[in-house]
Amino acid sequence: MVSCNGNKSAKIEDFSQSLYTPEYASGFDIKGADGHKSSLITVSNPWQGADSITTQLFIARDGETAPEGFTGQVLQGDADHIVAMSSTHIAMLDAVDAADCVVGVSGIDYISNPDIQARRDSVGDVGYEGNINYELLLSLDPDIVLLYGVNGASAMEGKLTELGIPYMYVGDYLEESPLGKAEWLVALSEIIGKREAGEKVFADIPVRYNALKQKVADAVLDAPSVMLNTPYGDSWFMPSTESYVARLVTDAGGNYIYQKNTGNASAPIDLEEAYMLTSQADMWLNVGMANSLDDLKASCPKFTDTRCFRNGYIYNNNLRTNAAGGNDYYESAVVNPDILLRDLVKIFHPELVEEDFVYYKQLK
Repeated sequence: MVSCNGNKSAKIEDFSQSLYTPEYASGFDIKGADGHKSSLITVSNPWQGADSITTQLFIARDGETAPEGFTGQVLQGDADHIVAMSSTHIAMLDAVDAADCVVGVSGIDYISNPDIQARRDSVGDVGYEGNINYELLLSLDPDIVLLYGVNGASAMEGKLTELGIPYMYVGDYLEESPLGKAEWLVALSEIIGKREAGEKVFADIPVRYNALKQKVADAVLDAPSVMLNTPYGDSWFMPSTESYVARLVTDAGGNYIYQKNTGNASAPIDLEEAYMLTSQADMWLNVGMANSLDDLKASCPKFTDTRCFRNGYIYNNNLRTNAAGGNDYYESAVVNPDILLRDLVKIFHPELVEEDFVYYKQLK
């Protein structure tokens, strides 16, 4: 009878049945095993520079146990108490009406999500990596902590292991495809036992995105040249032509002006080259913290005689910024690439879009 019990642990190799294979994202997949309710989420290369690194989360359901010898993280049942170390994790959960699962965050003042702000007295702010309040984190009794790595593994790994709290890396920020970033919401939906709902939510996003992209392509319009960003110290970082933001610009009918960088990371250029590019550009986007042309003049005084500045064709992605400076572009826009695309189409080809801006604004 024991051998026929459905709660019997499977072998890890049994978890080879695809439950969800992403179409756009490259950093995760979800597998199951015949006759088992449990699932296995595999995350690949979850930080910059990672090479052939995989991390795994086994979600043990229906009384099942993790396979013998499994060395990854184990979540007992669906998570309903989650500590999210990035605001994008909150946006993904909110997309499937599960923001109420979030019991802890990092930097609550900078989070835009209205549910979190409405519950801020009961949502714990555990601090930032390198200065985590583990006593508070433990008191929140989380089922799982959602991490991200920058240039290596999170410094939280060791302490979470010591405390017996499972974790999973979420690598949405590494995806270059706008749709790939959004697709991570399916992985988070699996954690809370709502994968089918997550799949349904996500399935509509590429439909809307690609329909607008095709509308722009069919219009055969002139593509304005687009400059991006502002200086950081003595350098000006220019995204790759394959990057998230460059792909959005292209799909919206713009022409990203810096075509030299075809790598997989932003490349620094000197201010002289940046000035030359800005002088040639029709439009200038993503200009740091600037809320007005005067703000931009103060941070880039030498750039006020460029054509795009004189013509006022400068747009920033900070329309939805809260009192503390938290920018919803870096939060909910991740799961709304179709709306982000629409904003850019409105900038480049306003005749094609009637809706108001959501994330962008023209500086005055």
